[in-house]
Amino acid sequence: MAYEVLLVEDSPTQAHQIRETLEGVGLLVRVVGDGPDAVREAMTHPPHLIVLDVNLPSMDGYQVCRRLKRNPSTRDIPVIMLTEHASPKETMTGLQAGADDYIPKDIFAGEHLLDTLRELGLIE
Repeated sequence: MAYEVLLVEDSPTQAHQIRETLEGVGLLVRVVGDGPDAVREAMTHPPHLIVLDVNLPSMDGYQVCRRLKRNPSTRDIPVIMLTEHASPKETMTGLQAGADDYIPKDIFAGEHLLDTLRELGLIE
């Protein structure tokens, strides 16, 4: 059984790169580009994992994460925030919103993401 990932990323270029990384390790990836769509998709078709950007149109990633973690049907889905917002304050905001991990988009992001997926048992 392949694990399903909901990727929430409004940049088509970054969505494509992240999707390739995830599909390269055997995960099935669905992509949405904004917060309300992410919440709706997670509730109607719960994935095994959500990879969430912070900068999104209409509802930021922190709001999406808080909403998902408050809902009984989505609260147990791991959320990894993958974002350009890398300050300690922003990291704390993400973790306080309920994110299981907070990964800055830097040269180590892909490796860090794969390490987290291994820790969650989604890949070997």
